[in-house]
Amino acid sequence: RREDLWVREGKILNPEKLFFDEKGSADVQLDCKGSIIAPGFIDVQINGGFGVDFSLATDDFKSGIDLVSQKILSHGVTSFCPTLVTSPPSVYHQVLPQINVRNGGAHGAGILAGAHLEGPFISKEKKGAHPEHCIRTFEAGAFQDLLATYGSLDCVRIVTLAPEIKRSSEVIRELTKRGICVSLGHSVANLSQAEEAVQHGATFITHLFNAMLPFHHRDPGIVGLLTSDKIPAGRRVFYGMISDGIHTNPAALRIAHRAHPSGLVLVTDAIAGMGLAPGRHTLGQQVVEIDGLNTYIAGTKTLSGSVATMDACVRHFLEATGCSVETALEAASLHPAQLLGIEHKKGTLDYDSDADFLMLNDSLYVQATYIAGEEVWRQDALGM
Repeated sequence: RREDLWVREGKILNPEKLFFDEKGSADVQLDCKGSIIAPGFIDVQINGGFGVDFSLATDDFKSGIDLVSQKILSHGVTSFCPTLVTSPPSVYHQVLPQINVRNGGAHGAGILAGAHLEGPFISKEKKGAHPEHCIRTFEAGAFQDLLATYGSLDCVRIVTLAPEIKRSSEVIRELTKRGICVSLGHSVANLSQAEEAVQHGATFITHLFNAMLPFHHRDPGIVGLLTSDKIPAGRRVFYGMISDGIHTNPAALRIAHRAHPSGLVLVTDAIAGMGLAPGRHTLGQQVVEIDGLNTYIAGTKTLSGSVATMDACVRHFLEATGCSVETALEAASLHPAQLLGIEHKKGTLDYDSDADFLMLNDSLYVQATYIAGEEVWRQDALGM
């Protein structure tokens, strides 16, 4: 709809109250020249970018996170969950204390909810680009094993694990109790194991179709959760999709979207090589090669993350599914906010929500990015 967007003190304002209660008007007016205004994008799975790898414990880790959070503003990302792939415990112990939840601003996108830990409690058969020697199972202590591996859960928001691992149910329950989102992925789970995990509190699927059993009509595996009738009442299962034109065939993207549109969350799964020239880069403990839009573990044809940006994923999703512009934008804003339980302040343009928004042209290229009502990035050639 065509209308004005009112912002004050970092929040989206209900103009009626301003007019009728305060008899006020706008101090500053900006002509958006017919741009689309949309909520800022939220990336819940990003392993790094621009030469920075979140799964490497370096002395300047904090400046690396700052660089990525600054650079993704131009792609419309206003909040993100730094993601670590399967790593040795020493890496988690060094890196996690350096990830602090913080608001976004001119310095870069916000780390709203904390980190996404993808592994190491995953299936060796579906390890994808994760190093096999670091993969672990739950031993006698189960949840204590997980705590010992990570060191701390203070700044953790999502944990990806394989639900078929013995004792995973109690771990899922414990994580959920602490407000941590459990995601199913890198797994050979059948549908009933996946349903049981959801009944214990799991709410997300890590990059649907990738690193899991392919859909089979007699046992659809984790993919079957999209149409399962055993999801607890009032619970929605969300699923991530890497809409880069490489990881998922457009037909598979359409099947998932038509089966369960309200659960689709676009993720980049971007690696350190995003934004850099083709060649050799890292993903945690592995060396990866970038060839065009393909990223492989060096010397293999195993896909390892992507180099796609979030705005490119939104455009590809729109084109592949033929969905409405609103639907494409919600998959990168509203749905990830709902997954993280922060939709009351992020992912919408509702009154009283945070004024994190984008100006886009009709082809969904980002023209300007705003966080808390302040312009943090602008396409120079706009002439606004």
